[in-house]
Amino acid sequence: MSRTIQSIRGMHDVLPDEAGRWQAFECIVRQLMPVYGYREIRTPAVEPTDLFCRSIGEVTDIVEKEMYTFEDRNGDRLTLRPEGTASCVRAGIEHGILHNQVQRLWYMGPMFRHERPQKGRYRQFHQFGVECFGIATPDIDAELIILTARLWRNLALDGIRLELNTLGSNAARAAYRDVLVDYFNSHRDALDEDSQRRLDSNPLRILDSKNPAMQSLIVAAPALMDYLDAESVDDFAVLKNYLDDAGIGYSINPRLVRGLDYYCKTVFEWVTDRLGAQGTVCAGGRYDGLVEQLGGRATPAAGFALGIERLLALCERDAAEIDHGASDIYLLLQGGAASRSGLKLAERLRDEFPVLRLISNCGGGSFKSQIKKADKSGSRLALILGEHELAADTVTIKYLREDREQVSIARRELNEFISQYFQIR
Repeated sequence: MSRTIQSIRGMHDVLPDEAGRWQAFECIVRQLMPVYGYREIRTPAVEPTDLFCRSIGEVTDIVEKEMYTFEDRNGDRLTLRPEGTASCVRAGIEHGILHNQVQRLWYMGPMFRHERPQKGRYRQFHQFGVECFGIATPDIDAELIILTARLWRNLALDGIRLELNTLGSNAARAAYRDVLVDYFNSHRDALDEDSQRRLDSNPLRILDSKNPAMQSLIVAAPALMDYLDAESVDDFAVLKNYLDDAGIGYSINPRLVRGLDYYCKTVFEWVTDRLGAQGTVCAGGRYDGLVEQLGGRATPAAGFALGIERLLALCERDAAEIDHGASDIYLLLQGGAASRSGLKLAERLRDEFPVLRLISNCGGGSFKSQIKKADKSGSRLALILGEHELAADTVTIKYLREDREQVSIARRELNEFISQYFQIR
């Protein structure tokens, strides 16, 4: 007997009991983004491999170890996208929507990295990301951070703290790079294999090492803040003033460099202690050189991305009140005539009250079994339609979440009752 086929390690199904939470999060996002003037963009899940080698950086864990890369039947090298920013930039250049324009874009969808699966880190994971092109001033950096803070409020989340840093301009980073190389070269024997390999190609990435044996060496390294250009210092000060004015607390983390090569100036992470090792909830920053690096004209840009699985795990851990798609009304139908009349009534109510979620019982069943289904659906009300109600042209209303006696009302009064009960104008 053949073994049953299972999902690929690190790639998970979202079952119906969980899908409601995903839909609720997606609904919150779709309501929030137009408030800030952001529009959705959708890009392919498969891109040319060179897009990520040129944007993320060839000497990064993502490109070197984690990308799902293959050769198609035409001999082209293709990659399942490991992140969304590079695809947004590619699409913007290809369709001519970036140069001398301001574009506020957002996206949501699956990404792929061949990592060691653990809680909060999967091989297929989903990101929500926001990118803004065409604004060079730090007010847009502040807006992105303020937007994420509002998202936490909308999700009723707390215990998430903001860490900030600035990487400076490309020129400042180049000067700092030489200092950093000299420092780590003088301690070369203390570097692990990955850090020795990065010393010549990308020494800033050494600061991002999680190797416990290297932490004292990293802490003692020269600080980038001491080598910043005047413009980067001023921009960072302005950003902090904006956040202070908005009442958003933060801490400066001089070792925060982010894992992607395209960042410059502002970088930030929202972190938590409530998810174990996977503490970063949301991360982003400015990447002014990426559009030009990928073949477009020089365009300032900033953005962020967050892992949806990790965020929903935090919502679950904090018991955050996120509406996961429970029904509002469950229609119980007793008898063949009631079933026929009930389907018609359900459609009329859906026409009259499109904001409400109504489940009409299908498949028959005893009154007791239907009540159990109604309760399990999360509905606040059960509408009961049986032979007695059909004869009297009434509907019986049973309160499922309140200690109140059920009542019968005339069918013609049902719309007014629902409007008042759910406070629908």
